[in-house]
Formats: sequence, C-alpha cells, structure tokens
Amino acid sequence: MPTLLRFVLAALIAAPAFAKETPAAATVIKPIKFLEYDLPNGLHVILHENHQAPVVSTYVLYHVGSKNERADRTGFAHFFEHLMFEGSENIPRGKIDKYVSGAGGNLNASTSFDKTDYYFNLPANQLELALWIESERMMHAKVDEQGVETQRQVVKEERRRGVDNQPYGTLFEELAALVFKGTPYAWTPIGSVQYIDQAKIEEFRDFYKTYYLPNNATLAVAGDIDVERTKKLIEDYFGPIPKGAAIQRPEVAWDFKSKRETKDVTKDNTPLPATLHAWRAPTETHPDAYPIEMLGNILSKGRSSRLYRRLVDAEQVAVACDAFAFLQEKAGMIGVFANGQSGVALDKLDQLIAEEIQKVREKGVSEEEFQKVRNQQEADFATSFGSMNARAKNLARYHVFYGDANLINTELDRYMAVKREDLQRVAKEYLLDDRTQILRYPVPAAQPAKAAK
Repeated sequence: MPTLLRFVLAALIAAPAFAKETPAAATVIKPIKFLEYDLPNGLHVILHENHQAPVVSTYVLYHVGSKNERADRTGFAHFFEHLMFEGSENIPRGKIDKYVSGAGGNLNASTSFDKTDYYFNLPANQLELALWIESERMMHAKVDEQGVETQRQVVKEERRRGVDNQPYGTLFEELAALVFKGTPYAWTPIGSVQYIDQAKIEEFRDFYKTYYLPNNATLAVAGDIDVERTKKLIEDYFGPIPKGAAIQRPEVAWDFKSKRETKDVTKDNTPLPATLHAWRAPTETHPDAYPIEMLGNILSKGRSSRLYRRLVDAEQVAVACDAFAFLQEKAGMIGVFANGQSGVALDKLDQLIAEEIQKVREKGVSEEEFQKVRNQQEADFATSFGSMNARAKNLARYHVFYGDANLINTELDRYMAVKREDLQRVAKEYLLDDRTQILRYPVPAAQPAKAAK
C-alpha cells in the first residue's frame, strides 16, 4: 500500500453515527450483554461478563482530545497520552509497562480530536493490577519536571519521524487546517513542537487537573470477570477519587458552506503526485452520517468500486485511490484521494475525481452497488466485536459520544435503514463542486545538476 494510503487510513478513523429508524436487520447477531452504572464521583462504569477465554480487557476513555486545547498550546492531550505512563505517587517511574508485560499482558493508548484512551489486555486473574494502575493515574499521576522533559523529547521525535520526515506526512495536518478552518479541529492531535517546548510545568498540571477526572471518564471492563467482585474492586480503587469541577466543552459553530479552495503542498520527498478532495460533512451523531459512510464505501472500497475502476483500471492514471468519512463529535468531513502514476498531471486526477462525484450526484448509485455496500456493512459488523478489547472500547465510545452503549447491539439496524435514494441525496447535499476543498501534493521539479568544480 502506498505511503499516502497508509498514513491517511491510520489517521482517519471514522466512527459511524446515529439514525432515527431502526428496522430489523437481516443478520442475526447474538446480543452483547452488559451493565452500567455511575460512582458517586461521576465515573461511568460498563461491565461485560464473558467466560469464553480467561482474559480481561480494561479500557478508560477520557472525554478530552485536541479540540479541548488552546490554539497556542496544541498537542497537550497527545502529550498526556505519553505522560500518563510515567508513573504515579505509588508507581515508580517507567514501571507500568514492566508490571503489565510481566503479568502476561499488553497495553496501549491513543489520542484523537475528541478523546484520549488507555487499555490493558491481561489474564483474568490480573484484573486488580489493571484497576490499580488506572486508579493511580486518575488520582495522582506523576506530572513533574523529569517526566515532562522526557516526554517533550519523545513527542518531538515522534512528530519528526511520523510527520515531518515522511512522504505526505503533513497531509492530515494540512487537510484539517483547510477543511476545519475556524474551529478547534483545525489542528491535529500530534500538535506543534514549539507549543510543547514553550509550555511551563504549571500548564501541564492544570491540564491534568482539569480533564483527567472521574466525572470526565468512562471505565469499561470486558471478559472473564465476576460482576459483583469487579464492582467491589472498582469501588475500592476508584471510589476515593474526588469528583472534579464540571468540564467546559468548546463551542463549535459548524456549517457546510465552505468555499471551493485548492492548496498545493510542495515537499522535496513527494514520490508520486497525490490529490485529495474533501467536503464538510455532518457530525457522527447526525442522521446523515450512515449514508455518507456507505457512499464513501461505494466510491472506493475494493477493486470493484467506482474510483478504482475509473482511475486505476480504465484510465490507468492512479496507483491507488480511496475515500473516507471522518465524522467527529462536533464536526465532520468526507474525502476522496488518489496517488497518481509517475508523470500524471494533478489536473487530470482532479478532473476524473470530479466527474465520478458528479455522476453520483446526477444519477445516484445502482441497485447492485447498494446491495454490495449493505452486505459489506453486515460482514464488517459481524466481525467488529469479537475481542474483549473491541467490546470494551465500543461500549465506552457509544456511551460517551452517542449516549447509548446499547448501539453495540443495534447499530447495524441503523445502517440497514438507509435507502438507496439516501446515497444520492447526501451526495447532492454535501458533495457540491463549489464547496470542494482540494489538497494536492505535486512531485517537485528535478533540480539541475551542479556544475563540476
């Protein structure tokens, strides 16, 4: 897979959304049972008991991401993704990884525009270890000069390696600035190095005290657990943590009336021409989110998709192409991009993409395409929640962003509620030619050879 696709698909994790109608779906999937409740300090807890294997997954979602940052202090949420592994008052520096791996488990964390999350996968008899570590991080994580300085260097190196020195590495950053202009989605979670360097220790401590609170967190536990024992452990470890002040959420004035704009990004390390067409789209809980995602799959998913057949097979001007729906809590976009063959003009790629989008607006999609995308959604849904880790993550995500953890059982019904005419309707409403934001990566012109001395 070309570097552009690898980078964008890793960065653009689109979440499905909310629709009104819920008729029965054709696929019958065994419901995932769970219970949920709140501790007095505001921590929301979701428990899923499953004895198929002696494993357990814990997942903590903090409702804070890059959109909660100041424009002159970007990168704070991502910085804390790293900093929370430094330790706590009762966990020595650098020991969290060793404790978990030594117990036969694994761990990770991630940051997005809307959330920061942490998870552990462990043998079932190590549940208490996971709960202890997460409660320590929530109650008194180590935010000191040594940890901050260590993570400053780690984050800067991560940005150099993953963004600044990669072909197309700045694509998502440039795209967010273009499409989400004027909103706190205009910067990406990786942040800017200069702001992390400028920030004082007190600023990091204030960010921690503001957002890493039980009343801003959801804890999901899934796997081989005894529910009553787990509830007791959660009460013991998380109950004493004080409730914090109410979180002030950023206001986002979001509309779809962007103006057509084209931006060329010239980088010395661009190997092939690339172009990306994007449009502002609804949020993840908007009723149109489902048809938008399905339309993106019709345009680009698989070798029989429209863009692949036209750009790669028929015209042979692209080595790869794809589409994505990137729908967030308070903003969204849908995009189409292509890696051109060597020597292909970007104007040619832009023309062909525009023609395919125009066809959808004018004629909609075929019945065959519609049935194919429905089948894809059923297959994807049937395999989405096989692991305990996936169940814990999605239970928490559905609760926080949709207000309904039971969407883990009913969301497929909402995909199936989409009608074929809905796909043309959203194309005509959102994918308008005069609202297209185009980001292009031309191949730099060959440099003249230096004269010999």
